[in-house]
Amino acid sequence: MNKEQLEERIKQIETIISGYLPKEEGEQKTVIEAMNYSILAGGKRLRPMLMQETYRMFGGTGDAVFPFMAAIEMIHTYSLVHDDLPAMDNDEYRRGKKTTWAQFDECTAILAGDGLLNFAFETALKADGGDNPYILPALSVLASKAGIYGMIGGQTADIEAEKRNGSMDEKQLLYIHEHKTAALIQAAMMIGAVLAGASSEETARIEKCAYNIGIAFQIQDDILDVTSTFDVLGKPIGSDEKNHKMTYVSLYGIEKSKEEVKRLSEEAVSILASFGQRNPFLEELVERLINREK
Repeated sequence: MNKEQLEERIKQIETIISGYLPKEEGEQKTVIEAMNYSILAGGKRLRPMLMQETYRMFGGTGDAVFPFMAAIEMIHTYSLVHDDLPAMDNDEYRRGKKTTWAQFDECTAILAGDGLLNFAFETALKADGGDNPYILPALSVLASKAGIYGMIGGQTADIEAEKRNGSMDEKQLLYIHEHKTAALIQAAMMIGAVLAGASSEETARIEKCAYNIGIAFQIQDDILDVTSTFDVLGKPIGSDEKNHKMTYVSLYGIEKSKEEVKRLSEEAVSILASFGQRNPFLEELVERLINREK
C-alpha cells in the first residue's frame, strides 16, 4: 500500500459519508451545521475503511455496506464530540481544529452528538433490506457495540476510574480499552463480515482480530500522548496525565507498551491471514494504523 492508494480509499469513503449527511436547513439548522462540522473535521476514517475492506475480504459486493460505513463514522464522531466537552476531557482542539463545543457552544455540541448518534441509525436503516437477510444482524451488532455493553459502558468505567484519581488494575484498564475503543472497531469489522455472509465462526474470529486491533490502537494512542507533539498529533498532548488517567503506558512504561502493541498487531494480522480469501490491503492497513505516528 502506498500513500496514494490510502488517500484514494479515504477520498472514496469521504464521498460516501458526505452523501448521507443531512442538509443544513430548517429550524434545526444550527445543530445540523454542528453535526456536519464535526464529521467533516477530518480523520483517518479507520472504522468505515475496516468495514469496507472486511466486506470485500468475505466477497461482499454492492452498496449495502455504504449506509453502515457512514453510520459507524457518525457514532465514532458523536463519541468524540462528547468526549471533548468540558465535563469530560475538556479539549479545545482535535485534528488541529477547534472541537465542536469550542467552535459552537456546549449545548449545541451535546445536541450535535445526540443528533449524530440518532442519525447514524436512521442512516443504517437506509440499507436495502430487500432479500438481504443480513441487515438486521448487522444493525444488532452496531447497536450492541455502541451501547451500554459496548462503547458507552467503557466510557462509564473510564469516568469512574477518574473519580478514583485514575486508580485501577490491568483488568479494569483492559475493560475500558476493550469497550471504549475496541468495541466500535469490532462493530466495523463484524458488520463488514456479516453483510458479506460470513459464518458465525468466521465473524467470531473477526471479533477477536478487531479486539486486538482496538487494544493495540489505544495503547499506541497512549504512547503518542506522551511522545508526540501538538503539531504532529493535531491535539494537545499530555491530556491523560492532566486528567489523572491511568494508561497502559503509566502502568507498564513505554517499552513494554510498545512490545504489547507489536504482539497484538502481529496476532491480528495472523488471524486475517488465516482466512482462505485474503485481503493484503486490509492486512497492511492494520499494521499501518496500529503503528501510526499520529
